[in-house]
Amino acid sequence: MRSLLGCALAVLFVGSFVATDARAQSQWPTPPATPTPSEQISGPLTGGTADHTKFEILKQSFATGSDVTQACLSCHTETGKHFMQNIHWTWEYRHPATGQLLGKKHLVNNFCTNARGNEGMCAQCHAGYGWKDEGFDFSDETKIDCLVCHDRTGTYYKTPNSPGSPACSVMFEGKPAMDLSRIAQSVGLPERANCGTCHFNGGGGDNVKHGDLSSALKNPPRTLDVHMGVDGLNFACTACHITNKHLWAGSRYQIEAKDQDGTGLPGQRRDVATCESCHGLAPHQVDSIASFKRNDHASSLACQTCHIPEYARGGVATMTHWDWRTAGKTRNGEGYHEHGYTQGNGEHRYTYKSIKGDFIYAENLVPLYRWFDGQMTYTTIDTKFDVNRQPIAINDFTGHREDGHSRIWPFKAMYTWMPADVGNGTLVYTHLWGEDDSSYWGNYDMGKAIAFGMKKAGLPYSGQYGFVETVSYWPITHMVAPKEEALSCESCHAVGGRLDGLKGLYLPGRDHHAWLDLIGVIAVMGTLAGILGHALIRIVSSFRGQHS
Repeated sequence: MRSLLGCALAVLFVGSFVATDARAQSQWPTPPATPTPSEQISGPLTGGTADHTKFEILKQSFATGSDVTQACLSCHTETGKHFMQNIHWTWEYRHPATGQLLGKKHLVNNFCTNARGNEGMCAQCHAGYGWKDEGFDFSDETKIDCLVCHDRTGTYYKTPNSPGSPACSVMFEGKPAMDLSRIAQSVGLPERANCGTCHFNGGGGDNVKHGDLSSALKNPPRTLDVHMGVDGLNFACTACHITNKHLWAGSRYQIEAKDQDGTGLPGQRRDVATCESCHGLAPHQVDSIASFKRNDHASSLACQTCHIPEYARGGVATMTHWDWRTAGKTRNGEGYHEHGYTQGNGEHRYTYKSIKGDFIYAENLVPLYRWFDGQMTYTTIDTKFDVNRQPIAINDFTGHREDGHSRIWPFKAMYTWMPADVGNGTLVYTHLWGEDDSSYWGNYDMGKAIAFGMKKAGLPYSGQYGFVETVSYWPITHMVAPKEEALSCESCHAVGGRLDGLKGLYLPGRDHHAWLDLIGVIAVMGTLAGILGHALIRIVSSFRGQHS
């Protein structure tokens, strides 16, 4: 009966398909250039206007990265002021809808837990120099790190801003010396490797956090990502995350889940990081009923839902579970680690570290599908929760079929057992990195590390710590597969299909309703009867014509 209902629906759509074909075609945006470019495409900023090897000020010897920045600012006189408005610099964001104070400076996550109090280590990925404690001067333009985004030699790197315990600081010893003069003269528009220095390695390792951002995207084939593929469009991150005065389009804190504006006029992309800003609101060329229905689905399905059938592809695994309860084990008084997972590209991943606990990795994962309106809500350091109701959502999201702002989106779910103040029912700032005797990555004393971290932040702590199970959700939006590998209709419209866990809607092929099935049967039978009746009339008419 379900197949008959589907046939009936198809018949009903034929008329509207023909009528709307010309309208849908007119909304189709101008496609991007297809020849394989020699350099990564950076959107409207593609190309350069200056050869930095000719600048005398860059031919000197530089002792520090900050010295390079001062040379940069001597020409780019307004850039420092612009950049200081960027969340890459502030690590702070006040959400206009929820009023929550967000950003890495404040949030607790369920990976390495918190940057607050651990800036000596975590601020390696801050786009600045020297942030190791509360005394960092965010008004000092010379502390901006220009090279992390603009180096084109691939030799630039950063180390922690403070030593840490000997067991951890040894990881950063023996780095080769950098030729800052050569690096400064090489600068150009950011490429995927520049952004990936931090974004591929968020959460403590390659692809640990997001699931759709990994080192595999440095030079990916088109089969891994149609936009970034070196044998395809070869887009840099900034081709979609367009920048204006060093402010990037796209945000994890305020997501446009349902772009209803499409392209600009005439057929130009808008400066937002959405699929619709390039591909329009009717992205599929209408040449069949199926393509018409795909455009119709764009109102309720995010493009990513069909075009990213799996994440953690390309041979680099993502972390799905982390257990801090097992951290702190030693051998002969020393911390250790264990390899227990070999990922698709042949590299080994740690499944246990004394400083972090146990991990579980996986690859080629089917996302979680849920209605999403773009609103993320966070459990912040001062959020009270019921410790008996777990898992606790570190970051959650809202959305409903009927709200007019939601679409079905793909997510990665990350589960972690992590420390909390079970007396007060709050998360905690854990002091992990430091050369003092209170840092966990040195003494393996969780209680002491929490007490130190909370006191340093001036926050109340009951003295009762325990572990709670948490979950965080990460919208999937990279690793876009070629269209021939996009999901088929049967991927969702089937019992046990992709959307099997999605409630609140009737899904043909998955769901069953006696009255709807009966209507479908009647519609199909009526259509067949009409066709047969029409054929019979023609046959009878032809016989009469022969005998007249």
